[in-house]
Amino acid sequence: MNGLQDCATLHNGVKMPWVGLGVYKVKEGEEVKSAVRTALEIGYRHIDTAAFYENEEGVGQAIRESGIPREQVFVTTKVWNTDQGYETTLKAFDASLKKLGFDYVDLYLVHWPVKGKYKETYKALEKLYKDGYVRAIGVSNFQIHHLQDVLADCEIKPMVNQVEYHPRLTQKELLTFCRENGIQLEAWSPLMRGEILTEPTIVEIGKKYGKTPAQVVLRWDLQHGVVTIPKSVTPARIKENADIFDFSLTDEEMKQIDALNLNKRVGPDPDNFNF
Repeated sequence: MNGLQDCATLHNGVKMPWVGLGVYKVKEGEEVKSAVRTALEIGYRHIDTAAFYENEEGVGQAIRESGIPREQVFVTTKVWNTDQGYETTLKAFDASLKKLGFDYVDLYLVHWPVKGKYKETYKALEKLYKDGYVRAIGVSNFQIHHLQDVLADCEIKPMVNQVEYHPRLTQKELLTFCRENGIQLEAWSPLMRGEILTEPTIVEIGKKYGKTPAQVVLRWDLQHGVVTIPKSVTPARIKENADIFDFSLTDEEMKQIDALNLNKRVGPDPDNFNF
């Protein structure tokens, strides 16, 4: 075991690997297939895509061609904003499933909380879950008030909330809220698109353990109980991002990294986006 098979257990008992490969902005075709292939060879068993990324086909193909049994790879995809609403979400899911070439998805997420739409969208996810097409359902980029809105009348509470999360955006209240409600927090852009990798505090901690800044940040996620999906297309990086299971940060180091928070986003604000 290299730790890549270590899993968080979602509130319905489904196991989700703590570390996965994100493929946002990875080109359909050879680029995405190669990244997924590399990740699976290294031992990753969790791949995160979305309809919006337009690379579901390549992701599915790489997984099928890997020879790894389908049930051993945890696959996430998401419904895009223009498809939100009940019927349109069901259609969008069908399209995603066809592109992936699977008969089920492990985790299906509402990509953004589109005003006036996301609750209907989530109802469609509940149906897909009850019908056995998805093993887990959840949301992405939801703030506490969005979650409260869904929790007020959902039948099945979200299992995951995937959000921008890194040492400059530690989202303490959101993390606590999710934990209290049995919702697994998952980090996208955990390395802040590379911006955080020159932060002296992180560089120093890395030197102590003979680890790169990226490895320190991903370890920090892990110790906060946050699932993380660093994106890379470089084999060496994909391997590096996985090599975080042989050291741990002290409480003091965790606090030092927490203290870097500036509530700074590199992505859109979930309360104020227009796409």
